[in-house]
Amino acid sequence: MALFTFKLPDIGEGIAQAEIVGWHVKVGDRVEEDQPIADMMTDKATVEMESPVAGIVVRLAGEEGDQVSIGAMLVEIEVEGDDVAAPMPPVEVIEAETAGAAEIAEAEKPLPFRGGVGVGPIEDSTPLAEPHHPPTPSPEGEGEKASAPILASPAVRARAKDLGIDLAQVKSAGDHIRHADLDAYLLYGQGQGYRAAGASARRPDEQVKVIGMRRRIAENMAASKRHIPHFTYVEEIDVTALEVLREQLNASRGDKPKLTMLPLLIVAICKTLPDFPMLNARYDDEAGVVTRHGSVHLGLATQTDAGLMVPVIRDAQDRNVWQLASEIRRLADAARSSKAKSEELSGSTLTLTSLGPLGGIATTPVINRPEVAIIGPNRVIERPMFRGKEIVAAKLMNLSISCDHRVVDGWDAASYVQAIRKLLESPALLFVD
Repeated sequence: MALFTFKLPDIGEGIAQAEIVGWHVKVGDRVEEDQPIADMMTDKATVEMESPVAGIVVRLAGEEGDQVSIGAMLVEIEVEGDDVAAPMPPVEVIEAETAGAAEIAEAEKPLPFRGGVGVGPIEDSTPLAEPHHPPTPSPEGEGEKASAPILASPAVRARAKDLGIDLAQVKSAGDHIRHADLDAYLLYGQGQGYRAAGASARRPDEQVKVIGMRRRIAENMAASKRHIPHFTYVEEIDVTALEVLREQLNASRGDKPKLTMLPLLIVAICKTLPDFPMLNARYDDEAGVVTRHGSVHLGLATQTDAGLMVPVIRDAQDRNVWQLASEIRRLADAARSSKAKSEELSGSTLTLTSLGPLGGIATTPVINRPEVAIIGPNRVIERPMFRGKEIVAAKLMNLSISCDHRVVDGWDAASYVQAIRKLLESPALLFVD
């Protein structure tokens, strides 16, 4: 028998280490050649490592969340015979879900820009005790019960009086009533053996290790807030006419994709940006250089099961509303199915984030560093408003924009949103060159 040390190979892209995000084996398992043994995360993707030999796993490099340097031991495998030479396995990128995790931290790397990870409902597996039905006392026992003393300290009696609790109704596991018995009475009700109707069960505390993308998100969001002096401007926009236009376009769309508000908003964003080049920019604060981009590569924050990702609509300024709707759907599907490519998750020059049906009155989105601005439409609400001297029903939407105050002035941000507002409130202008 011999011991084979499988060292983490050079995954490429000049990385120095990778994070363990999942083990497919444990110590004592038998592995076959080419069998997956671990998932390793880099700044660009998650990479599946395969065993180059067959044998028994005797040692692992660490736990999920640990970092392993290139060339360091990943797994030790006990193999038969004395010859432990084996070719290094090819490295295959199997997930694009994690591509672009460090754009916030470094100027040329994409940001996944995720939020929280969705989870299903948590089932309460704690069995409920049977309802307590006190036995019916016999006539002889009634007098005995009535005369039985209730043992409790003065402090417990005073607390019960303040709470309006009859101590005769409180059960105790000992020979006298304690504060804990009062707590149980308040929590479970008179029976003290089952949950009161409508109350939820207690769940044990749990500790969740912050690893993988969740850790990168935490680091990147902290870096964005630490380095960028944010300010947010919010404006109310009357989208009544825009919603009428959208319904008309959808009614006549044929085989085209259904239009949401986003494609129309993107057209307005792109049409107004040439007059506000400081917003379609990336700021390299280490070099002290702001690059104002001519093309609009729009990052679109997309919710997935693993959190928020930001696929990029390339050259958004060259696409019409139908093309934008198709690209939004394609990129969203790719992100949610973990099929988005690394290049589709990097290089954005401005980001659009929307909570969709969740809405909200206003948001203060965090900038996707090294960009200098992020735009967030909020929920459309129908409510009365004045038009001249008349009160009419109108569909109103707040539009938020967060900017990097080092390179964007408040006046510029407000002027830009007012330019967008003009197009959205007179939507025919969206289609005028």
